[in-house]
Amino acid sequence: MKTRDEEIISIRVEVPNAKVNALTLGLESFQNSTLRPIAKFQNDILLSIFENYIIRYKNVFHKLGHVEKLKYIENTVKKDSKFKNLIRGIFMGHFTIEEYKFYIENASEINKRIINLTKERLQAEIHYFEKQSAQNSSELKTP
Repeated sequence: MKTRDEEIISIRVEVPNAKVNALTLGLESFQNSTLRPIAKFQNDILLSIFENYIIRYKNVFHKLGHVEKLKYIENTVKKDSKFKNLIRGIFMGHFTIEEYKFYIENASEINKRIINLTKERLQAEIHYFEKQSAQNSSELKTP
């Protein structure tokens, strides 16, 4: 039977452009070997969480232009403490014990990296939220 850490490592997806080698520094190595694979693995839940956030705040997001939507994502991810804590928890739940120990020693910097990765991922997937808005509008019009 595999340990929890072995199971966690086994479900991680590979991120080909997230290189780790002997010259990669500690935090960069952690980002590329741990945070990026977790972000990729958790992409669907990150999108769903932000979609729920949009709905909870009365769909204001859908009334914004493209640039304003990007800023809205950035402000949400960086300034809404409940949202930030939820995102951090999603990542931390996928840490091995050793990764968690490394996190404790570098929490401030790793938290910034988690938030930036999430912001970049949500902004890169902005079309998902626009598509969801169009689907929701057509569903409302259907009798």
